[in-house]
Amino acid sequence: MITLEAILCPVDVSDISRGALGYAIALATQYSARLRVLEVVSHPSLPAAVAPAAVTGLTIEMRKTLAEELEKLVQPALAAGVATDVRLEEGYVVAEILEGARAFAADLIVMGTHGRSGFDRIVLGSVTEKVLRKADCPVLTVPPLSRHAADRPIRFRAILCAVDFSEPSTKAVDYAASLATHAGARLVLVSVLDWPVTDTGPARARVAMLDTFRREWEVKAAEELRKAVPAETRRGSQVEEMVAVGKPSREILRVAAEVGADLIVMGEHGRGALERAMLGSTAHYVVRHAVCPVLTVRVRT
Repeated sequence: MITLEAILCPVDVSDISRGALGYAIALATQYSARLRVLEVVSHPSLPAAVAPAAVTGLTIEMRKTLAEELEKLVQPALAAGVATDVRLEEGYVVAEILEGARAFAADLIVMGTHGRSGFDRIVLGSVTEKVLRKADCPVLTVPPLSRHAADRPIRFRAILCAVDFSEPSTKAVDYAASLATHAGARLVLVSVLDWPVTDTGPARARVAMLDTFRREWEVKAAEELRKAVPAETRRGSQVEEMVAVGKPSREILRVAAEVGADLIVMGEHGRGALERAMLGSTAHYVVRHAVCPVLTVRVRT
């Protein structure tokens, strides 16, 4: 069974960060984990020859103001009885978050998907995407929450876990099962067959044979999904298996909406040549478009 002992939550004191912190507090409460709230102040990217001393670092007054804001931000965590500390660092944001996670021996990073800049509101926040690619531990990304969602108590009632039977997705099942057990949530496993062939057009003559293969895959996938969840999880939670056909990223989001998922859990492979350039396309699409938090579990190679 998965355990969470240390959770890192990077913040920038925005509403999006407050939403992510709410999830970090809820998980820290469920797992009796320690929580570290980290804010990193990035220095302006100016040439050293022209950068005035006033912008090369935080003044004492600035640090005091930011520290006071952080102390106010973590009051809900302290009120919930979570062992919480705050850190204020200066430097390159991604590097400081990754180093902070290592120094804290974080089992999980929880952060918002969008940053404060205009560009980051258009695409997945560049900081979040880089942390997703480089972090050694799982990352829970929290999208901007509607006012209605933000006002509700945080609770996982339905968890969707995407499974492709790879090592990362097997690990993702472990996390999803643990979270479902702790929350008493409904757990839905979905496996998606990326099926490019349609039932119309000139290819119709070979559709019958391919449909036979597809049906055989669906039966086998359903059997494997039933084997993937530990017996103790099935005793404590409602577990369901679903098999879908189509583009994986879109099907995962469709099923998430269909089952009313409060959380999507999925695995991603480690850093290959392409992974160093971008997050895997399926995970990238799901994280960018999901209306609920997404837990990305990666196996490093």
